[in-house]
Amino acid sequence: MYHPPIVTVIGNWAASLRFRDFRLLWLSTVFYSLATGMEQVSVGWLIYELTGSEFMVGVGAGARMLPFFVLGMLSGAIADRWDRRTLLRIGTVGASAAALTMALLLLFDLANEWVIIGLVVALGSAMAFTITVRQTFTYDIVGSGHALNGLALGAMAMQGGGIVGSLVSGAVIEFVGPGWQFLASAGAYLLSAAATLAIANPGRSLRTSAESVLRNLVGYARLMREHRLMMVLMVLTATTEVLGFTHMTLLPVFAKDVLMVGPVGLSIMTAGRQAGGLMGLWLLAGLGSRGRKGLLTFATAIGFGLGLMAFSLTTNIYTFIAVLLVVNACAMAVDTLYKALMQDLVPDEERGRAMGTWVLSVGFAPVGHVGVGALAGVVGAPGALLINGAILAGLNVVTGLSLPKIRRLE
Repeated sequence: MYHPPIVTVIGNWAASLRFRDFRLLWLSTVFYSLATGMEQVSVGWLIYELTGSEFMVGVGAGARMLPFFVLGMLSGAIADRWDRRTLLRIGTVGASAAALTMALLLLFDLANEWVIIGLVVALGSAMAFTITVRQTFTYDIVGSGHALNGLALGAMAMQGGGIVGSLVSGAVIEFVGPGWQFLASAGAYLLSAAATLAIANPGRSLRTSAESVLRNLVGYARLMREHRLMMVLMVLTATTEVLGFTHMTLLPVFAKDVLMVGPVGLSIMTAGRQAGGLMGLWLLAGLGSRGRKGLLTFATAIGFGLGLMAFSLTTNIYTFIAVLLVVNACAMAVDTLYKALMQDLVPDEERGRAMGTWVLSVGFAPVGHVGVGALAGVVGAPGALLINGAILAGLNVVTGLSLPKIRRLE
């Protein structure tokens, strides 16, 4: 019997949830994203309230992503060396400790913008490890046949939990203050760690002989020699992160100075961003192992850039959220496609390294966060996104036409 494509997408989208261990990992991801969703609202708002500087908002956002660059390869090497289930628990508990410290400092009025930025670096360090481990652990559990679906569902969990976390954060900040919000964030991290306790699969790599972390790090050079397309995908990931994902840095500026909607409005905008990502990931999850991933990657990256340009046309929060939905549908889809393509290029025993290269590429984000903050200080927030979006769309048009090997990746 013939099934229309949209019916097939709907039927395939939850395929990886048939695996018990993946359901537990997915639940853990939901709680983790509740915490990060709350933090995305509060950190930018706190720094902008304290300093009134778009540049400092960019510094704060960059501080969260800096550990991705510093720890990217190390996190991949460790993910290939040790029990991924245990590593996930350790990283999540570490994030809870950092959030609890932030909560106590805010509640006792001991924090300034530099203390906040320092603790944001600690939270980013925990995230750099847990994201690498979570991607490779997903592949361990569901296998290559469901990898794109599993990665998309995991990203959907991050978006869905982030929506709730964003909305909760705005209300908590408005009525009881950011200290209590970080206390709730610390609790959500602990629930995330607890959800992994029943996972049976330890997620070990398939190496026949254990390598030291140092030798594993050296292995990155060999990985790049043997898989040349990996370097291309790293550059594309870094470019998309620097020019595209840094739009979230300016959400507090839009909320306070452009749309004038306050912290509750910011939380709604952040939730809208997450909802757009959820929409894009739902469609991507339904593709399963079908489709030309390389061509789809370029198409969504170009859509991402065009969406950023459309922010300059927004005049109120309603049109802003509509554009935000489209922008982040493209953003989360292209990000997941990069992760799937990188893991598809390498053998199973090197998938930790592959995800380490992705984390390293994402680690270039501080350049974009600081840059877009500085640019917004000169041309305004809408103008900064117009420039970044035009460059991102143009680069992907040129690269897509120039690199048929990437376009043909399945």
